[in-house]
Amino acid sequence: MIRIKEVATNKDIKRFVDFPFKLYKNNPNWVPPIKADEIKKLKRDENPAFDFCDAKFWLAYKDDKVVGRIAAIINHDYNKKIDRKMGRFSRLEFIDDYEVSGKLLETAENYFKEKGMEAVHGPLGFTNFDNQGLLIEGFEYLPSIASVMHFPYYKEHI
Repeated sequence: MIRIKEVATNKDIKRFVDFPFKLYKNNPNWVPPIKADEIKKLKRDENPAFDFCDAKFWLAYKDDKVVGRIAAIINHDYNKKIDRKMGRFSRLEFIDDYEVSGKLLETAENYFKEKGMEAVHGPLGFTNFDNQGLLIEGFEYLPSIASVMHFPYYKEHI
């Protein structure tokens, strides 16, 4: 059974940031981010994007072990610019389990519906300056600057 828990404490934030380190630990092409920077991005008082964005973060647990994560972001400035109500999913990471990925995406979608959003796109960050996109080919190569790394199964789950 998969349990979804909203990130609410500093300990939760650490788990959220640490999860990709566990997920990709044996992947020689994964370039880890700087943990302190990742933590700052998730904190309202440290990330200036929270001046024009709302965001929530969740962790997925299976047998009391973190098996996935997702962020749901609403960039109000972007939505005004395009005159649409769009939600952005971000920082989606998960084990190869359709129940895990499905529950994470469903959680973000439900948040967006509650907030009156009309559609979802992603993976996108708070702004266009954040890492974004989904790797769908070239898994055998070391990523270039500001690139993302994912497992091949992500494409099928999303």
